[in-house]
Amino acid sequence: MRIGPVTGQTATMTSTELDLLVLGSGVAGLSAAVRAAETHKMRVGVLTKGELPQATTRWAQGGVAAVLHGDPDSTDLHLADTLAAGAGLCDAEAVRVLVDEGTLVKSGLVLVELENGELRAALAQARATRDQARARLTGLRSTGRGGAQAGVAQAQAAVVAAQAELTRTKELVAQGFLSPSRLDESRRASAVAAAQLAGAQAQDQAVGEAGSEIAQAQAQLNLAESSIVAAQARLAQTQLRAPGDAQVLSRLVEPGQIVQPGRALVTLALAGPTLLSAQVDERFLDQLAIGQPAAAMADAYPGRRFAARISSISPAVDPQRGSIEVKFSLTGAAPDFLREDMTLSLEVETGRRPRALVVPVTALVRSASDGIASVLMVQSGFVEERRVRLGLRTLGAVEVLQGLAEGDQVLVKSAASVGARVRTRLVEPDLQPGGSGGAGGESGAAQLTNMMGR
Repeated sequence: MRIGPVTGQTATMTSTELDLLVLGSGVAGLSAAVRAAETHKMRVGVLTKGELPQATTRWAQGGVAAVLHGDPDSTDLHLADTLAAGAGLCDAEAVRVLVDEGTLVKSGLVLVELENGELRAALAQARATRDQARARLTGLRSTGRGGAQAGVAQAQAAVVAAQAELTRTKELVAQGFLSPSRLDESRRASAVAAAQLAGAQAQDQAVGEAGSEIAQAQAQLNLAESSIVAAQARLAQTQLRAPGDAQVLSRLVEPGQIVQPGRALVTLALAGPTLLSAQVDERFLDQLAIGQPAAAMADAYPGRRFAARISSISPAVDPQRGSIEVKFSLTGAAPDFLREDMTLSLEVETGRRPRALVVPVTALVRSASDGIASVLMVQSGFVEERRVRLGLRTLGAVEVLQGLAEGDQVLVKSAASVGARVRTRLVEPDLQPGGSGGAGGESGAAQLTNMMGR
């Protein structure tokens, strides 16, 4: 490789042989250049801007920062640190997005923070009003009380002086040295001094601990502190915090987006025991009980079954779907592939038979709630209706306790009427939900379980 500098507008060029040319003089480029030169003994050149500080290395911020606990850590401090580290190049609204999908969060961590500039200003104003009210109360209890007491002492001295002047004026008027008008003036001065003393004493009482001004100032301070509590409560409502340790499944809001009350902003999966939920047809309610064993299988992992057990059965029936919610707890550790809201198939063992005579559910033509039903069977080539007593049931098959024997031929999904002559064709029984088949003995079900899925 040949490279040479160009000076000014001249065409003069010098060439240099290089093994490696590094574009950029940041930390990564310089590190690569040094390593190539020292370790591999290569002739290295670095192509850079006019000055080294013009590289973008100083803007790079490695690592991940997050608020994991409360006081003394806070989202505000984290936000301020991130903005400071970005040297003014960060988008504040983007930085304020505190969590994203998949994040593990601690209880009390702020997940979403709504715009709260006005509320923060209102809180600052309430605190300033509180400080002002507190300063006024402190002033009344210190300098205000001292000034009132000094005013009382001054008024008392003025009263004593006015009384003395009035006495002396009376004597001089009686001796004829002063006119009676001077006596009237002295009396008015004495009355004014007495009124000023009364006012000073009233002011002194007002600034006393039980006085009206102290009580009013204390009431204003209490009002200001209540305003702070109210402002803090309103501000807290702008922060959506995790109710417990959880994982963020989805964040449904973006910075700057307008949200309405009642809208979901974040979906969480709370930490704790894993529960499976299934909507089960209410027809099987009488066969379910808490504690029954079950086997679960994820549709995405059909070959990996895991054990569960019924932990709760909802007391209410969904009138729209005619189903009840059944929850299952795992009997062992949760599989590593299990995800929130994953679709599962569940088998609940409600009974066990070493041998069972079963027919497909589609063979039943009439069924009663007392366990009695009817099937169409073939006898000597003619269709006849036979009443049977039923036992255990799945979504695709039902156990026959009485009314049929192994080897009997039962019609499945047949439109033939009773007494009609028919020709039959034997088929292998399909005992899965929605399947069709014929009579079954031991091959129908060696172990009968209920199939339930959601």
